Amino acid sequence: MAGPVAVVAAALFVAIAGFQALLALGAPLGAHVMGGRRSGTLPGRLRLASGVAAMILAGAGLVVLARAGVIGWPSGADGLLAPLTWLIAGLLIVNTLGNLASRSRFERTVFAAATGTLSVLCAYVALAGSGPGG
Repeated sequence: MAGPVAVVAAALFVAIAGFQALLALGAPLGAHVMGGRRSGTLPGRLRLASGVAAMILAGAGLVVLARAGVIGWPSGADGLLAPLTWLIAGLLIVNTLGNLASRSRFERTVFAAATGTLSVLCAYVALAGSGPGG
């Protein structure tokens, strides 16, 4: 049952990673991130941070898919999937709180909803695991 939930989570991770990749490539969307403090294109260091964030988000999606058994994972690393999925869920809760505190309306609405939803989906996958036994 965790498989479909993990696929939805992965799709959300891809969407947010795509947005971060657009920021990294210079899209003029700065007003929608970082508390809305920068309009237009982000400066170089923040664009780099967005690029790193895109890669981390994509990696989180892979971890969640692997935890649910949707994709394979190196057998020696199986024991890391549950703790990593819980870590991701926890970090998403912190991220959601930051989004809710933002001055940017886009962060307070769209990103807070997305990261809040992702935290619940990741917690479900962490609990459910890849089969009846978890």
